[in-house]
Amino acid sequence: MPDSKFKVPQENIDKTTRFKNMQIPSRPDYVSIHFTGQQSRSYNNNKQWRRQSCWRKWKQLSRLQRSLALFTLILLFICGMASYPTVAKHLRGFTEGEQDAERSILLRPFRPHVLPEPVKQGQHPLPEQLSQRKLSNKRGPPILQNRLQTKGNTSNILSEDKAADVRMEGEEDRVISWRGAVIDTDQATDGNKDGENKEDSPHLKHSQDSETSRIEAVREAFRHAWKGYRDYAWGRDELRPISRSYSEWFGLGLTLIDALDTMWILGLKQEFEEARRWVATELTFNKNVDVNLFESTIRILGGLLSTYHLTGDSLFLDKAKDIGSRLMPAFNTQSKIPYSDVNIGKGTAHPPRWTSDSTVAEVTSIQLEFRELSRLTQEPQYQAAVAEVMNQVHKLDGKLDGLVPMFINTNSGQFSHQGIYTLGARADSYYEYLLKQWIQGGKKENQ
Repeated sequence: MPDSKFKVPQENIDKTTRFKNMQIPSRPDYVSIHFTGQQSRSYNNNKQWRRQSCWRKWKQLSRLQRSLALFTLILLFICGMASYPTVAKHLRGFTEGEQDAERSILLRPFRPHVLPEPVKQGQHPLPEQLSQRKLSNKRGPPILQNRLQTKGNTSNILSEDKAADVRMEGEEDRVISWRGAVIDTDQATDGNKDGENKEDSPHLKHSQDSETSRIEAVREAFRHAWKGYRDYAWGRDELRPISRSYSEWFGLGLTLIDALDTMWILGLKQEFEEARRWVATELTFNKNVDVNLFESTIRILGGLLSTYHLTGDSLFLDKAKDIGSRLMPAFNTQSKIPYSDVNIGKGTAHPPRWTSDSTVAEVTSIQLEFRELSRLTQEPQYQAAVAEVMNQVHKLDGKLDGLVPMFINTNSGQFSHQGIYTLGARADSYYEYLLKQWIQGGKKENQ
C-alpha cells in the first residue's frame, strides 16, 4: 500500500517515451530558395517580356515627361516631312548627275591613237623624240626642255629647233578629226587635185542643207507662237497661251511692236505686212494711261526705230517721234532725274506710288533710243534730256570701284539706299548702256 503513493499514470509514461524517441534534426549552415512553376516569373529575353518592360517604364514616367517625349516625336516627324522634298530633290539631282556623266562617257566618240609616221629605211628618228618622252612630266615647252637636256654644241641645238619648227608648221596644216584621221587643211579647202569643185562636195552640201533646215525650224517656231498671239491676243500687250486669252499692261500692243523687226529679219513678209497695217490703222498713243518710262522706251520706241532702220518706212519713224514726245514730261524734275511713270495722254509724270525713288538701271538705260531719235529727227531735245541724266550720275558720290547703288531720288538727285551694290536687276543695264553709248558715239565719249 505505501508504494501506491508513487505510482505514475500510464499515459504520462507513454508521452515521456515518445518524447525521448523523437530526434531533433540538425540545423543546416545555409539557406536555399527554390522557385518552381510558372508563377516564379523567371527572366527570359523574349519580345513579350521586353514589351511589358518598356510599357512598365513608360508608365513610371510622370505626365510632364511623357508629354515632352510625345511633343519631341511629333516635332521630329513634322520636320522630317517638311525636309523630305528638298532631300529627295537633292538625291534625285545627284543621281541624275551620275547618270548624265555615265551617259556622256558612253556617248563619247572613240578616239583611236594616231600612229606616228613610219620611219623610212636608212632614216634615223629625231633625237628629241626620245627626250620628249623622257621629259614629258616636266614643265616648259618641249623645245626648251630639249635645250636643257642637250649639252652638245650650238649647231645641234639650232638644227633641232629648225626641225621642230618645220614639224610644227606641218602639224598646223593638218587637223585631227574626231575619228583620229589626219586631214590636210589645204586639201580640205582647196579641193581635190583632180579639179573637183568644192561646191559639189557632199560634206558642203550636207552643211548647207542642215543650215537651211535650222533656219526653217526657227521660222516655224515663230509662226507657231505668232499664230497663238494672232488668234487670241491680236493687238494686245501679252498672250496667255494656257488660258488662250490676253493681258494688258499699257494697252499699246507691246508684243506686236516687239516682233516687227524679228519678222522682217526672218523674211516673214506676209505676217509683217499684216502687223504693219495694224500699226498704221490701230496704234495710237493718245490714251489716258500711265506707262513705265523704261519699258516704253526699250520696247515701243526702240522697236519702232529698229523697224525703221530695217525697212526705211517713215511710218515707223513718225510713230517713234510721237511716243518719244509723249514721254518727255518724265524729265521735268528739279534734279533732271526722270520719274518712272508717265501719262502719255495727259502729259504728266510721277514717281511710283510707294516711293519717290527711281531705279538707276531704268533712268540710265534709255539713252540709246532717245539719242537715235534726235539724230533721225534733227531735234536735239531728246538727246539733251538723257545726256543730263548721265552727267548727273557721273558726278555723284557713293560709288564703289565704279559700282552704283540701285536707287536714285528724283527730288534730290542723289543715290539712295547707299551701300547696296549689285550686278543684277535694278543696276545691270547701267553697265550695259555705258558700253553701248560709247560705241554709238563713235568710241569718242570718254567720261
